[in-house]
Amino acid sequence: MSPKHILAYGDERIPYEVKFDPSRKTRIAIHVEPDGSVIVDAPSDQPDEMIQKAVHKRSRWIMDHVAEARDRFSHVRPKAYVSGEEVLYLGRRYMLKVVQDDAATGTARLRGNRLEISTKFTDAGKVRGIVRAWYRLRARDYFAKLIDKQSAALPWIAQAPPFRMLEMTRQWGSCSPQGQVILNPHLIKAPRACIEYVIIHELAHLKHHDHSPEFFDLVGRHAPGWEKPKKLLDGMVEVLVND
Repeated sequence: MSPKHILAYGDERIPYEVKFDPSRKTRIAIHVEPDGSVIVDAPSDQPDEMIQKAVHKRSRWIMDHVAEARDRFSHVRPKAYVSGEEVLYLGRRYMLKVVQDDAATGTARLRGNRLEISTKFTDAGKVRGIVRAWYRLRARDYFAKLIDKQSAALPWIAQAPPFRMLEMTRQWGSCSPQGQVILNPHLIKAPRACIEYVIIHELAHLKHHDHSPEFFDLVGRHAPGWEKPKKLLDGMVEVLVND
């Protein structure tokens, strides 16, 4: 991934990153991610002036999609971590209930349609820390079980790969060149079908380390209709990462 470049459009200055892909031959592809970040996929031998020309040619399209992403995020209020607030888990909505208890060490527990927090200190920072720790614990266990399950069913995987969690600004997951799967813990808030799609997507990278037609054919065979959960996930990004 190259350092950030800047697209000047009127008074706007839009940063973008160039990702060089050896599997590409001539075509340059431009993507605006759900969070508004701009990625340019280019052949590894593509000169900078050709990349800049392609970006400027689509500057209006880029600006429109960046503005749309910014607008979505502008309607999301930061969480206050108080009773009555809504939280998401596996695509379901729960009501946060904060219980002050001088004897509590700081615990979180699902009770019916509530996520109940018992804590001695009820300030937003303390409650946020408890909720985030609960999410990470649930994510670790859920992701591990699903990776094991999918790995056993996919013919190109001999054994489940190692995985770790990492909060990322524009990715739900990735797969390192060494074969380690990396998943965004915010993904645990999404519907199950979305999580399954992301994991199959990353496991497919153990066979194809690019986004070639062969890669998407493989994903399609093992996650039929994957476009629907991906679209749903992209449409929820500003809500899922809001904490």
